[in-house]
Amino acid sequence: MDLKKIILRKLHRLRIIGGKHTAVEHLTSGLPKHIAGEAKKAVDDLIKEGLILKKPTSYGLQVSLNPEKIKEIEEIIGN
Repeated sequence: MDLKKIILRKLHRLRIIGGKHTAVEHLTSGLPKHIAGEAKKAVDDLIKEGLILKKPTSYGLQVSLNPEKIKEIEEIIGN
């Protein structure tokens, strides 16, 4: 199971790009409970790769797709 691809596809499908953010916990919902930790690590890796932007808030970490890398993201997810 390629968690990075699943996360990118979910953000792209929901159009969470640039100024629109969602909580990391929302990205792991719908996944089996036993891989939620791995999914959060995948989110951290995607942030390091620059495909996901992070926005720290007082109520937790929010993330969105990097609008400058949409073409690369679409190639990864197969759109």
